Amino acid sequence: MTPFTRTTILPVCLALLACAPPASHSPEDASENVADESMDVENTLSSEERAQGWRLLWDGETTAGWKAAKGDGFPAQGWEIDDGVFSVLASDGAESRNGGDIITTEEFSNFELLIDFRITPGANSGIKYFVDPDLLKGEGSAIGLEFQILDDERHPDAKMGRDGNRTVGSLYDLIPARNLENPGEPKPVRPIGEWNTARILVDGRHVEHWLNGVKVVEYERGSPEFRALVAQSKYAKWPSFGEWPSGPILLQDHGNLVSFRNIKIRPLPAAAKGEGA
Repeated sequence: MTPFTRTTILPVCLALLACAPPASHSPEDASENVADESMDVENTLSSEERAQGWRLLWDGETTAGWKAAKGDGFPAQGWEIDDGVFSVLASDGAESRNGGDIITTEEFSNFELLIDFRITPGANSGIKYFVDPDLLKGEGSAIGLEFQILDDERHPDAKMGRDGNRTVGSLYDLIPARNLENPGEPKPVRPIGEWNTARILVDGRHVEHWLNGVKVVEYERGSPEFRALVAQSKYAKWPSFGEWPSGPILLQDHGNLVSFRNIKIRPLPAAAKGEGA
């Protein structure tokens, strides 16, 4: 008998692959694929994304759709657009002291948000949602729920708060980011200087944080558990914190160089009666 060789096996394998039926994906799988592939092409939408209802929240070239959190126009300094990358520039590491936070000119309630972010050594920033910029005047950042962006190894904030609830991916000062897909495994953080993908899903009161395709936070806005966490946090002095019906998306100026791209949003239908915040 003539033995199988590599040249015999390869055509057979290719033929079998060609005959195999295409893999099926649930809507949830498709959404996760969008998150996993968001870094493939910068600041564009695929035909599949458009069909799913995604749209760009940043056009990759201008400041259209964004403004200062505490002003009418876009900041005159502190932010830079360069080759399809939107960056908050380094200053002194303090909150909102240079260009200041920026927010979308549009407000959102139920949505799925995707943002690629890249940090520098020791950097701190954040993506906030359900923001009310009128709640904080003067110095400091506007108030809202926050997907924390941080260099966990170098920034001291990682060791503050409770149980790591100020580390990257966390619901800042409330819920620590954990690998909810594989408990016991670390959350999937890419090295400093590489792009990470944040995904925030809001469906009525239900909220999820995803980091590089892995769910790391899950909670219900306005639940007794949520309100108990708020009562123990720095947000306790603001009534109804995190429970406002809608708000803009915010990118934070914390005085460190942090870059963003592929900022996309998919508005979702309103939650069923009684399930909204």
